[in-house]
Parts: sequence; C-alpha cells; structure tokens
Amino acid sequence: MSIDVKSKLCGSRESRIGSITGYSGSLTDIGQQLQCSGCPGERKRCFSQAAACASGCALAQASEINDVAIVHHGPSGCASIAQIKPSFDLLANAIGRDRGNFAYTCTDMTEADTVFGAVDNLREVIIETWRRYHPKAIFVGASCVSGVIGEDLEGIIDEVKDEVGGIPIAPIHCEGFKSQIWASGFDATYHAILKYIVKPPQKKTNRVNIIGFTAGMAWNTRDDIIRMLDVLGLEPTFLLAASTVGELEHLSEATASITTCSTLSSYLGIGLETAYGVPFIRSLQPHGITGYEDLARQLAKVVDKEAEMEAFLQKEREIYLPKIEEIAGQLAGKRAMVAMGPNLGANIARVLQEFGMKMEHLTAWHFDRQYDDGSHPQALQYLIDNSPNDFTYSVNHLQNFEYMNILNTVRPDIFISRHPDSAIWSMKIGIPSYCVYDEYNVFGYKGTLRFGKTLHDLILNRSFAENLSRHVRLPYTEWWMKQPSDAFLTDN
Repeated sequence: MSIDVKSKLCGSRESRIGSITGYSGSLTDIGQQLQCSGCPGERKRCFSQAAACASGCALAQASEINDVAIVHHGPSGCASIAQIKPSFDLLANAIGRDRGNFAYTCTDMTEADTVFGAVDNLREVIIETWRRYHPKAIFVGASCVSGVIGEDLEGIIDEVKDEVGGIPIAPIHCEGFKSQIWASGFDATYHAILKYIVKPPQKKTNRVNIIGFTAGMAWNTRDDIIRMLDVLGLEPTFLLAASTVGELEHLSEATASITTCSTLSSYLGIGLETAYGVPFIRSLQPHGITGYEDLARQLAKVVDKEAEMEAFLQKEREIYLPKIEEIAGQLAGKRAMVAMGPNLGANIARVLQEFGMKMEHLTAWHFDRQYDDGSHPQALQYLIDNSPNDFTYSVNHLQNFEYMNILNTVRPDIFISRHPDSAIWSMKIGIPSYCVYDEYNVFGYKGTLRFGKTLHDLILNRSFAENLSRHVRLPYTEWWMKQPSDAFLTDN
C-alpha cells in the first residue's frame, strides 16, 4: 500500500484503512482480531450524544501555519469551528516569526447559494483575502454545504491563481459528512500540503521533520529535542505550529520524519516517504523510557550514528533514571483509565505501566486497524505484546455518556485524557484527572519524570475532585451509571 499524492482526494479513514468508531472488548480481544488480519467488528450506536467534525481538525491543522490564509467555503456557522489558538501567536512571537499574514475568512454561504451556487462569491473572497493579507499560500476548505451541491473548488482555483501573485492555492476536501472520524481531517490537510505545497527535492539536508500537534509549545521541551538531534548532526523542522510555507516546500529534502502521534502524522510521513523517499521512522513515540529510546535508536540508524546516540542515552539515564525509579516506587499499584486518540492513548498507557501503575481501561476516540502502508499501529501492538495485565478496551467516538459509565464502574485512582472537556467530567464524580494537552510534556526522560511527578501530586491531592463531586448534579441517572457501558452498541 502507498499514498498517491497526485490524486484529487485522499479518501476517508473508513474507506482507506477500515477505521471504526464503535467497539467494546478487551486488549487481548482486539489483539486476537488484529492477528486474524481482519478489522475488529465495528459496533454501531443506536444513540449518539456528541462527536467532532473532520472539517474542524483539517482547518485547525492548516491554521497553525504562520503565513497562510484559509478561505472556508461554507456558511458562517461552519466557520465557528475555526480553532485559532492564541498559543500559536505566542509561539510565533517566541521564536521570532511574524504571524501577521495569517487570516481565516469565510464565504458565508446562504440558502440561495445552496440553490444557485456560490462560485462567484468564492472567487471574490479568495482575491480579497489575498489583497488584504498577502499570505504565502491559501487553503480553500470545503464544507458539507459546498460539498453537497458539488462546488468545483479546483476549477475556481485554476481561474484565480494568476490573480493572487502566483502563490499556491490548495483545496482541502474536508466535508464533514464524508467521514465520522475527525482524524480524516488531518489526512485531508496533509494531502493538500503534499500535493500543492511540497516541492521535489533539490538537495538533501540535515533537517528532521517533527510532526506533532503542538510543535513543542512547552518551551523547554524544544531545547531537549534540539539537544538530542545535535548528537546526530540533525536540525528540527517543527510541524505544523508556527511553521512557514517556505519550510513546507522543503519537507521532501529532509533526512527523515518522526512524530509524537502516528494517528496525526502517518499520512504525511508515509506520503513523503512514498513520493520523495524521506524515511518515516516507524518507532514507538518518544513518551516514556521505552518510546524515547526506540525512536532515538531508529533515527540514529538512518544517519549511521548509533554509537553516538548510545553514549548520549547513557548519560541521560544516569541523570534521570534514578529519579524516575523513585517516583515509580510511589506510583506502583495505582490504577488508571486513559481516554485519548488511539495512538497517543496507547503510548500513555505504556508509560503508566513503566511507572508500575495498573491499567484498568483504555478508551480510543476511534480505531485504526492499520496505516496507509499496511502496518499495524506500533504503540497498540507493543501494549498487546507486553502489557502485564489484560484490561478493557473501547472505541468511544467522544461519547461522554459511555466513558462516564466506564469511569463509574472502574473507579480508577486517576483519569488521563487528551481533551480538557473530557478531563472535567471525571472530577464531577470525585476522580482526579490529568489533561495531557501538550504531548511533548511526556517527551523523553525529563518529560517522563515531570509526568510522573504530576500524576503523584494529583493522586495524593484529591480534595478538589471529591469536594466538587458533592456539589455537582450529573445529567446521567443512577440507573444509567449501573448499566453495561455498551448498552447502546449493536452488532448491526
């Protein structure tokens, strides 16, 4: 399997790689199904409370780039999903980059537009966005409305490209109705970057593409990454937060690509490898001791500097391992539940087990059986092969009512989530929670130690969650909280 970067569309995760959004079982159960080379049987919901939109993920990713503009071709209500984080402005300023060319505009489609079309309006908005902001590239994001009526984004882009200074204009086909899995939006944006922004290599450089959600917004972590790469004579290109169009154009010239989350990055990493021969490091992600060392060693092999990396790791171990072992002794036996994207969740579960904690339940927001190169997710496979205990595993799709039921049943010592809104709910039933919003907070030895100390503090200091639970009225009845968590999942 490979990725065709020249195709018009990349396709949804359901159609390309058989991803699912509903499942209830155990780690052992899902591991056995993977070994049978079939996709785990998806269970449909007869009731759904909430979910996210692929369009939101797609355009949020594009919004991280410093010097682009986004034209959202849809109703103004759709543009409300724009995740224009002030932290990106802060990061750009911190590293001396100007974000003044960034813009997010919308064509504000109306009911009349759904009947007569809105291509003239789209043309005008693209040209006016260029005139006002002079970005280095423009992304045109589709919406459900423009997709349903069949607006020809490529046709309009061809018409106006000579009127916007010759900059790249890239359509992002992220119509929400095409996929129930919002991670399909990541793929749509990366496909647009691969097809319209990345240029063929003129020379090979010592750059490493580091693909992540937040690009090391924990500032001291960026220094740790740079220090590790220095050992190999490499320099980082952080993607996509605070990156530039100029950097994206030269991604094909990199020595390799690495990532903090394969769910997010596999499409871009495999696409660069397929089209331009840039090795995509298929390691565990650099969270915890095992993940960090696996990534460092595999990257070192690419540049033939394994001895230098081993010497570096040994020095780091001498500094941090005694401290990590000390905090692990305090966390040993504590029980945890994790709810995150499928890859990051499996990596965090592994880190908890390195601390001697007991995993009780892992919830993935969706499930990828494989990636576009046909490989199984490494982080999950590692858990299946090495977990000291079996535990329940579910695919949740952000269904709050399901994981609240599981939380109430499992009653772990701590609940760890990727999203702030998920983390809040566990505290409403008296369970301390930790939102791992910046995945770089668990990067390497230092990040692992920091992560362990935070877990220990949260588990010991439970008073806030316990007091909150006494004063909060839940929307879920006691009857529901005692039902099987998969009560609304069917096999049809």
